[in-house]
Amino acid sequence: MHSSHELRSSSFEIHLDGGPARLEDLFEGFHEHDRLGVVMSRSCGAVGASALITATITAFYDVQRSRGPDFFIYPDYFLFHVGRPLGDHGQLDVWPSHKEVVVPEEPELILEAINDRAITRLVVEDGEPGEPAFEREALASARARIVTCLAYSPTGRVENADVRIAASEVTEGYVEDVLAGEPALLGERRALLEDGVPVETYRRIGLDEALARLTVQGHT
Repeated sequence: MHSSHELRSSSFEIHLDGGPARLEDLFEGFHEHDRLGVVMSRSCGAVGASALITATITAFYDVQRSRGPDFFIYPDYFLFHVGRPLGDHGQLDVWPSHKEVVVPEEPELILEAINDRAITRLVVEDGEPGEPAFEREALASARARIVTCLAYSPTGRVENADVRIAASEVTEGYVEDVLAGEPALLGERRALLEDGVPVETYRRIGLDEALARLTVQGHT
């Protein structure tokens, strides 16, 4: 819960379609029982969505703070590691560690894991969509529950982005902790700095587009 002491929603600048916005504008109807899920297939890939993850966690803590200063709770947000463990993202306040879930390289099983954890806001790796086949029951569950989908890149920038999130030196310190021992990936992060502040981009997509990207793999 270190971020609950170090971050506030004012720590982030969110823009949608070029205009200033709040997380609640990106995640319409956001509430404390929402469940964020990020699917990743590259080592430490979730750092490419670190601004979104920490901004959403901070919004969750804002709800807790509104009730009083004393609380101890982590949001039920999950990272789905495709194929094998792809790093420890606990510094992003995805905790306890069982919320980093290893799933097989099979779209149907990835979707089962997403459904089993009742994800409502789904973030998937951008790339060429595939044509995965899903069981009707799994599709029905996802369509009934998932409200928002976004595409992200492990490098922090997607093509045709309509969402920008500027974070802070504090959040970038968390990222550096995650990437300790990964100098090449740290180098990629420097390309995101604008006036010394890391800026990540995302693209809003529909659920069918998001599910088609559960086949995106091939990163290391």
